[in-house]
Amino acid sequence: MDMRFSPEEEQFRLDVRDFLTRHLPQDIRLKVEHGKRLHKQDYVRWQDILRTKGWYAVNWPEAFGGPGWSPAQKYLFAQEYGALPCPPLVQFGVNMVGPVIYTYGNDEQKQRFLPRILANQDWWCQGYSEPGSGSDLASLKTSAARDGDHYVVNGSKIWTTWAQWADWMFALVRTSHEARPQQGISFLLIDMKSPGITVRPIRLLDGDAEVNEVFFDNVRVPVSQRVGDEGVGWSYGKFLLEHERFVISGVARSRRLLGQLENLARDRTDGTDGSGNSLWASQAIRLRFADLQTQLRVLELTELRFLSAMNAGQSPGVAASILKIRGTEIEQAISELALECMALDTTAFDEAFLDGLHDASVTAEGAAAAGPAYFNLRKVSIWGGSNEIQRNVLAKQVLGL
Repeated sequence: MDMRFSPEEEQFRLDVRDFLTRHLPQDIRLKVEHGKRLHKQDYVRWQDILRTKGWYAVNWPEAFGGPGWSPAQKYLFAQEYGALPCPPLVQFGVNMVGPVIYTYGNDEQKQRFLPRILANQDWWCQGYSEPGSGSDLASLKTSAARDGDHYVVNGSKIWTTWAQWADWMFALVRTSHEARPQQGISFLLIDMKSPGITVRPIRLLDGDAEVNEVFFDNVRVPVSQRVGDEGVGWSYGKFLLEHERFVISGVARSRRLLGQLENLARDRTDGTDGSGNSLWASQAIRLRFADLQTQLRVLELTELRFLSAMNAGQSPGVAASILKIRGTEIEQAISELALECMALDTTAFDEAFLDGLHDASVTAEGAAAAGPAYFNLRKVSIWGGSNEIQRNVLAKQVLGL
């Protein structure tokens, strides 16, 4: 494996760093740094900035309006992006359904949907999980019965992130019960303004309602909005999840958060022993940081292994689940360490602060965000396929166990 980047690639890294540093709006930067909630207008405004540069659909081929970057350029962009307090890109349109449409969609679908995704005009959500069908997604029950040139959709989806803001949903639905469960699933594009759709928010442990239940009551969806062949949606869904898991490790972002936490630990006094020493004086604390730094370095090397394979024209396939598993576990571990370093200050949960309605000191901001972040991040080892299921997939399909 060649871990060296060419001089041109290193210059590209510097160009990315310069652009992101200069164009990230200060108010959005502060929200991300201090753990405040981002709202739809924050994401849209930032993604419009990236769009005008041509850096929104960074994974798209040039033929469909993307920059046509090499795997190394995509990797370097992700590293520089995560190293700065940039808002996370909303993946559902540009990095999930977009690649499915330009890979498996027909010409009419490409012409209808891709330009609006590329222009950051449509907000998408993902209709996969259902009550009783999460990691065992093949057991999904939301039905789509054919009625002429429409499907009539009935059922529900759950944990649907930002469905309250969505214009469209890409959904896996059951169009047949006659074959194996995976063979009776189709991939539909559903207009969220369709009659019969109800969105009900689910409030999470951190007080936010970013996920929802979505109910379908005789919702009519044109057959023209089915991607690919009927009954082949499971294959398209797996293709999408492989893309999702490759971008989910978050090494650069986790390294930035760990660095911020280290600075706080160096400045913060423990106060429990009356010594007035900083938390960093504790060998136990330093060992926790060293362990997480080592884990991040190992995960980074694993990413580079995949990058090397992609440069050779190979797809990471299901092995990308390794990045999802370890990335989310490290992210959770950092949030746990933050909670311990902040101690009782994290109990000052302030809903108004998280929504950006007033300011506080840097110390207070760190403490105010640590508790809600810890609770919110309990989800990351579950979404995108639970880590337990992903380990089973790796054991079976990669290790042959």
